Amino acid sequence: MRLLLLEDDQILSETLQLFLTREGYQVDVALSMEEAENLSFETDYDIYLLDINLPEGSGLELLRNLRHAEDTTPTIFITALNDLYSISEAFKLGAIDYIKKPFDPQELLIRLQAKFKNTLLSHGSIQYDPKAQLLRKDGEIIDIGNVQYRIFVKLLENKGNVVTKEELYNCLEHTSDTALRVAITKIKQRLGIEIKNIRGKGYLIETV
Repeated sequence: MRLLLLEDDQILSETLQLFLTREGYQVDVALSMEEAENLSFETDYDIYLLDINLPEGSGLELLRNLRHAEDTTPTIFITALNDLYSISEAFKLGAIDYIKKPFDPQELLIRLQAKFKNTLLSHGSIQYDPKAQLLRKDGEIIDIGNVQYRIFVKLLENKGNVVTKEELYNCLEHTSDTALRVAITKIKQRLGIEIKNIRGKGYLIETV
């Protein structure tokens, strides 16, 4: 998933960016509303993480402007403000969550995973959207061909478990050990990932 984080506290923004990147997310950081607005126009994000109380204005106003521009990107507010008005306005604008500072970065991760656990699968910088049937690497949509796509999705859906050769044969147009090995090699080269050959059993993508 590709995230846009608007947070004017540079130390906090760098901490969250590093933490979420290690968890497989791609995170762009904006330190001002203007920078966030420009990034939102230039890039399609899966989610916005917005602070509310900013030196030059309010993250609520930024989201209001984005909504007027028909930007429906899911948004989580991260803020020290805990008054009912701010919370109410956030949800009126369509925010999907509201996290009060200070907070443990692990809490943010848990909330992100809970919101999107049924829609996205990820491995490092690679994300798979089952609903749209799209693969992304570093936020960019990639095409790896139908056979490789079917094999990779099968392995990703079973990440951490061995997928037998017989199961993977169903992804091939012409069944053979050679065709499977060639397809696996192409996936590894195209996506830059490791796929383990478990001798006598099948193939495995390990959990990161």
